[in-house]
Amino acid sequence: MKEIPKIIVLADGSRVWEHTFQTFKVIVYLPMSDYITDVINYAFIAPYLLFFMEEKPDREQVVKFAQENGIDTIAKEYGSSVVFVYPTNAGGWSEADDTLYTELIAETKIGQYYKDGVTLMRDRFTLEWGEVKIRGMRARTCLYGFGTSADYIAKHCMKTVMGEGLFGYGDITPTVCILERLSMLPSFERSDIPVVSVRNSDEINQALKAGLHDVLIKDSAEYPEDFYFFIRKYRRMVGTLDTEPELEKLGMEAEPGYCVVPVSEDNCGDDKDKKEHLIAYVAFYNRAILSTLKKVPLVLCFHGGGDSAFCMAALSDWHKVANQNDFLLVCVENHMNSTATEAIALLEHLKDTYMIDEERIYATGFSMGGCKSWDLFQEYPDLFAGVAPMDATFPVGVNVFANSVEDINEETIVPVFYVGGEDSPLPELPFHEEKCLERMKYVLAVNDAKIQPDISFENKEMWSNSIMGVDGDVICTAKDPVTGSVLTMHLFESNNGCCYTVFGSASNQKHEMRYLNSLNAWKYLSQFRRLPDGRIEGGAIENIVSLFKTQ
Repeated sequence: MKEIPKIIVLADGSRVWEHTFQTFKVIVYLPMSDYITDVINYAFIAPYLLFFMEEKPDREQVVKFAQENGIDTIAKEYGSSVVFVYPTNAGGWSEADDTLYTELIAETKIGQYYKDGVTLMRDRFTLEWGEVKIRGMRARTCLYGFGTSADYIAKHCMKTVMGEGLFGYGDITPTVCILERLSMLPSFERSDIPVVSVRNSDEINQALKAGLHDVLIKDSAEYPEDFYFFIRKYRRMVGTLDTEPELEKLGMEAEPGYCVVPVSEDNCGDDKDKKEHLIAYVAFYNRAILSTLKKVPLVLCFHGGGDSAFCMAALSDWHKVANQNDFLLVCVENHMNSTATEAIALLEHLKDTYMIDEERIYATGFSMGGCKSWDLFQEYPDLFAGVAPMDATFPVGVNVFANSVEDINEETIVPVFYVGGEDSPLPELPFHEEKCLERMKYVLAVNDAKIQPDISFENKEMWSNSIMGVDGDVICTAKDPVTGSVLTMHLFESNNGCCYTVFGSASNQKHEMRYLNSLNAWKYLSQFRRLPDGRIEGGAIENIVSLFKTQ
């Protein structure tokens, strides 16, 4: 789509719009939802509800269908929409081919900017607006089919489907299929497609159970119940089907919140011309840790460019680490419109909201979020007991807006745990690009490390370590049992006998964040406190070595 379609606002405040693409037409229905879903981007965890309607529907029919069957209640929870699809070709579903599904997914996107069920594409560097997409998470596609449309799904979608995926061309196999009144026996190329079978014959149900790992057989559709009981737990990232932990069963909260902060002079984001703006966040924590008067550590977490707070938690598994180690994790929403100064204003709000141990405040982030945590190292070092920037850096003295920062930190020690992907197509490690090497040199100088590398990027073929340039005083490793990736951590000892700096690289890792990295980052950060007089406590080199040597 080149522009936002005409939005029809219904009497109850819900909205609906239509658009015809090359191979299909959609009618998109958005029930009225709470304000919080406007300021918190739920798209990453929201189901992409795609109803392949058996007969060509009209606007009134789809709204009535969604409301009478309780489908609107699912969408309301996430501030998302329900998308009704019908082919444009003659003959309807019986004559449609697999290009309909691939085009539908190609026209789907989530992102930082969204409104009325569409995602507004914008280049984060040029700030130019691009195409408009149907708002939906490709990794959470739920295909509902009835009769001939169920047959279409069984024929064209219950296999490995390739197309425009999350990270370019790749596997776009649907996450879950809900099939009602099939007239054909499915054939399966893969067994990892969960299915809800509704009003199908015993023969078809037996075939589904024989060919698939997970099948729910129903006499009638109960949309909210089927979603919460069976569908919601599934996610398919780049073809791999995952089940996500249910936070409620773990005793965890994912608590959305927001505050209003003054706009700082160096803000170059969307709110730069305002006096104040809103910063939203999602706080993840065990209910038990906030039920007493005991103060808890805080990890302030920043997502990658174009991502969201929920996306950051899920992809990095920082919320799992928080659950296992009893700290408060606060993932900041849309942080690229905020400055380091405004992040500190948010921090003050969090101190007023939660029982936070002010000696144990840490920051982390992925990609552009990694750069934001570097901003805090440069601009507000005395407020943090440690930082774990991940998978990105700007040149020293430059912030996330690519602007120079005056009076950056030159002497305040801040414990740092950094990891980059060895196979990343972006510059993350010293051997990737000069700015990464210069960042490592800068941190080692500020943290008074014994080793001060006297090497240049131009001569990297002569480096003693082909990835880092130099070895740390101690090298520790940890292996990811899932991916086989090896996290190599270079521990640099400072002149006082403490280890304030860890630079790591992960093999078999591209531009991504992983649980192993988050877990080891917390192991390290949790050893430090920022005392009221400004000094850092903890981090004796022998203690840090023993921490990692046990892996």
